[in-house]
Amino acid sequence: MKKLILGMAIVASAFAFGQKGDVNAQLQTANKAAMDAYNAKNYAVAAPKFVEIYDLLKANGQDNKIYMYYAGLSHALANNSDPAIKIYTDLVNSGFTGVETTYTAKEKKSGQVVNLDKASWELMKKNSEYSDFKTEQSAGVEVDLYETLSLLLLNAKKANEALVIIEKGLAKYPNNAKLKESQTTAYLQSGNMDKFVTNLKEQLAKNPNDATNWYNLGVMQAKTPATVNDALESFKKAIELKPDFANAYQNLVYTTIGDDSKIVADINAMRKDKPDEATKLIDARRERFAKALPFAESWYKVDPKNIDAVSTLKEIYVVTKNLDKVKEMKAKEAELSAAAPAK
Repeated sequence: MKKLILGMAIVASAFAFGQKGDVNAQLQTANKAAMDAYNAKNYAVAAPKFVEIYDLLKANGQDNKIYMYYAGLSHALANNSDPAIKIYTDLVNSGFTGVETTYTAKEKKSGQVVNLDKASWELMKKNSEYSDFKTEQSAGVEVDLYETLSLLLLNAKKANEALVIIEKGLAKYPNNAKLKESQTTAYLQSGNMDKFVTNLKEQLAKNPNDATNWYNLGVMQAKTPATVNDALESFKKAIELKPDFANAYQNLVYTTIGDDSKIVADINAMRKDKPDEATKLIDARRERFAKALPFAESWYKVDPKNIDAVSTLKEIYVVTKNLDKVKEMKAKEAELSAAAPAK
């Protein structure tokens, strides 16, 4: 979302259509109110004033949608999602790009450069009192339209609508990183997990140093038994890039241990009739907990006030038979429980 940087010099160009004085006055009043509100970060007030400017100009023959863009931006900054979405959608569907051509000429007598509308600029070329006729094009706002509208729709939990806009934007700007990120989020929101994972991998191929994407990939890989080992590697990569990534350590612990409640149930069911098999399961469980131990200790190190980290580490020490550490974690667990606010 672009920050609005405007001189709002609409007087020279927009008022060159011979509007009556009362229209000029209304435009000047609305212009001042819009800019004063915007600069004061009172975006909810600025938005309708930009719409008013647009309506006044359109009534006098100038359909300048840049002011609707300013209105949509102000609504977005004011967290007025619905009107922002409507304005941005209308602008995208209209083909508006925001590319504007500025026409200027220099008054020979004063040396002052003046802004003109195209028609006046063409006429002034015949006037010997003016020189240095120039045009300049603005960069446009089309990319921002697609990026911001996509985020607005995702924040409104309208993933399918966002995907339509994102795909339309990517058709024009195929390498846009923000749209790619929004596409991944939209696939996740819409429940399209295959495309979500595919997009994560595509993003990581372009930017392998994104710890969050490695973590998200690991979360998805951990859901399928066949890719559990891949998940462990993804979490490790996330930690390598972000050593204090507590959630990555947590998921490394849980993924390494696996579904412990099921294993415990299986062990209890076998103790009487199949003791040897139960013993094998117990040994395998202890081995998994031992592998998870360094990850749990790192989790606790980066997030020492997290009672889940403490409780999990305590349980691992119980299974691995480190009684001194069990006592230490029990004491820490009691300390954190006592300090926790009452529910």
